[in-house]
Amino acid sequence: MKTEVIGFVGLGRMGAPMARRLLEAGHPLVVFDTQPGAVAELVRLGARGAADAREVGAEADLVFTSLPTPAVVRAVAAGEQGIAAGGRVKTLVDLSTIGPRAAGEIAVALGEQGVAWVEAPVSGGIKGAEAGTLAVMVACPEPLFEALAPILQRLGKLFFTGERPGLAQTAKLANNLLSAAAMVISSEAMVMGVKAGLDPQVLLDIINAGSGRNSATVDKIPRAVLSRRFDYGFATELSYKDTRLCIDEAEAMGVPMPVGGLIRQMLAATHAKYGPASDFTSVARIYEEWAGVAIGG
Repeated sequence: MKTEVIGFVGLGRMGAPMARRLLEAGHPLVVFDTQPGAVAELVRLGARGAADAREVGAEADLVFTSLPTPAVVRAVAAGEQGIAAGGRVKTLVDLSTIGPRAAGEIAVALGEQGVAWVEAPVSGGIKGAEAGTLAVMVACPEPLFEALAPILQRLGKLFFTGERPGLAQTAKLANNLLSAAAMVISSEAMVMGVKAGLDPQVLLDIINAGSGRNSATVDKIPRAVLSRRFDYGFATELSYKDTRLCIDEAEAMGVPMPVGGLIRQMLAATHAKYGPASDFTSVARIYEEWAGVAIGG
């Protein structure tokens, strides 16, 4: 798909490295974020900064968004001063996690303004965004997916979930629930082992060589908990939001999620104790406080 200029709105911890990858691939880029410093960094690398989201939509046929919540995506995409109001944009690719119902509503709102909606939530963290190894889940008309694939492949491995809005979002919510669940239950197990006197690294080595191996024991706990940095790169606020979205959507479909409810409670506790900007690996600190031990350090 040929486009003179690509737009990108939302240059946060995930958006900025994805935008850089598009820029490095040779695509002219016009960008906007509410944080001027984030825009300045992309401008330094060769992008052009826009004054607002509407200006991005006035200069680019294809626009990407990477934003924190359904309400923000809705306003930025289809609001009065949003991307679609710019007039030039023909396709909007949303990389955010907003849930299937919001995705369906925004798809309709954009369609009324003549803009095609492509939902493409991503998984793989900041490292994956930087390396272009994200899992990119896509829902849109198949011909549009095929046209966009050469550009989307700069971000990672593509998974076409179907043409109906919401399918990619459902896949993303399922993935993020499992990611959060792995972090919560692994923290429980690690605290128990340390309380009993096991060396945390030895316990991790055992788990990772056995059947308990998961994304938290392989990556998150060694990198962010043993080091005591609690800086994996995913805010508690976002993990809590994704888990709430997942459970709300499941309940709307009549799917009970009792275990998911417990995961949500632990993230709520972490959110209340350490704040929305804390890293979601801080859930381990809740268990540490309860047990009176520290994993590592």
